[in-house]
Amino acid sequence: MKSAVENLTPTRVKLNVEVPFEELKPSIDEAYKTIASQIQVPGFRKGKVPARLIDQRVGRGYVIETAINEGLNGFYQNAVQESGIRPLSRPEVEITEVPDPSATEGQLAFHVEVDIRPEIELPEYSGLEVTVEAAEAGDADVEKALDDLRGRFGTLKTVDRPAAADDFITIDLSAKIDGEEVDSAADLSYQVGAGTMLEGMDEAVTGLSTGEDATFMTKLAGGEHAGQEAEVKVVLKAVKERELPEANDDFAQLASEFDTIAELKEDLAKQAADSKVMEQGIEARDKVLDKLVELIEVPVPESVIEEQLEQHFRPENSHGEDHDTEEHRAEVRENTERAFRNEIILDAVADKEEVGVSQAELIDYIVSSASQYGMDPNQFAQLIDQSGQVPMMVSEVRRRKALAKVLELAKVTDSNGSEVDLSDFVRPAGAEEEDNVEDMIEAAEAEAAKASPEDAEESAESKA
Repeated sequence: MKSAVENLTPTRVKLNVEVPFEELKPSIDEAYKTIASQIQVPGFRKGKVPARLIDQRVGRGYVIETAINEGLNGFYQNAVQESGIRPLSRPEVEITEVPDPSATEGQLAFHVEVDIRPEIELPEYSGLEVTVEAAEAGDADVEKALDDLRGRFGTLKTVDRPAAADDFITIDLSAKIDGEEVDSAADLSYQVGAGTMLEGMDEAVTGLSTGEDATFMTKLAGGEHAGQEAEVKVVLKAVKERELPEANDDFAQLASEFDTIAELKEDLAKQAADSKVMEQGIEARDKVLDKLVELIEVPVPESVIEEQLEQHFRPENSHGEDHDTEEHRAEVRENTERAFRNEIILDAVADKEEVGVSQAELIDYIVSSASQYGMDPNQFAQLIDQSGQVPMMVSEVRRRKALAKVLELAKVTDSNGSEVDLSDFVRPAGAEEEDNVEDMIEAAEAEAAKASPEDAEESAESKA
């Protein structure tokens, strides 16, 4: 078999394939067997009809057509492997030559047009310079962390005063559209200023006392009238404020593994400092990726964009009446193009740096992802294995390590001109070889099984 690649655009090729008769013959023999099992000829058992009788019954041309239809995908896959291209879209096939049915020679010729992953040339990315915001944990950060911790152990106390920011209130709600009530709810709990209910709610309830009500106009957030303008009446039934426990040694022993408040504050100071480094690391990582994207021209196949747009704007994925708008389509298109460029660039970096993924790294990623979804890690691991998503997850971990490698080689300074040490944020990449995917998922499931369903429920609750 011969194949040749003709470049049509940086992301689309024409693959010309020629299959000689001797390589097509096994498919022809298989076609005879298939047809023999489908027809009945008196005097012959099903599947045992001779080839000459099949030619008489259905014609030699039909046999060759069947052979081509059944063997075409295999010939295409062999040509793809031989040429080294990496297809992204469904192939568009045109058969240009078939063997003469009356002969035992000739060839099958066809060409395929398909979108492919573009090849890019990486620039020198060692020493990329980025600047991040100066960040240093201070006393205010420690006090805030301590107050947050005290808040988790606080109690709610009913107060006789107007509602204010951060108060916890109990309310009744009713909504009307054109004077007709369309929805209502009683005894709802809400923290003033949280912004988790209806737009305009915080302004409406602030200053209300128990028993008072207010009316405001807003767009409904859920139900069959979601997105519609409605008149909402809110009735305040109770106001409560959170009382925080005193920050002393007793509280430290209650809320942590430390015996004294001084030890607890010292630990909170360390956590605050680590958090600042994390913030700087995330900012530096994003800016390094932005610089890479600016430096490298990555052509994007239109088929990738159109497929994502079609999937995003399917009726079952609609989120409200204004879902499919010109502005939203432009946003989805831009995000899709950016994600594609990121993948191509980071895959190229991973190849250059010979980045691999270890079992432990895949396990960490699976457990982390399961926590985000509020799922038991073992069940999550089995789910991604059954859905064939393990290679995709391996690729995602590999890209993350590739970006970490570029960040490791970058020069990061803060807005004060000081060099930023991100060694605690960046782990050297590429030191371990990629393991067999099947072995990795088995190890991931075994490790994830150690996490109990109760742990998963606690994780989901903390996330909520």
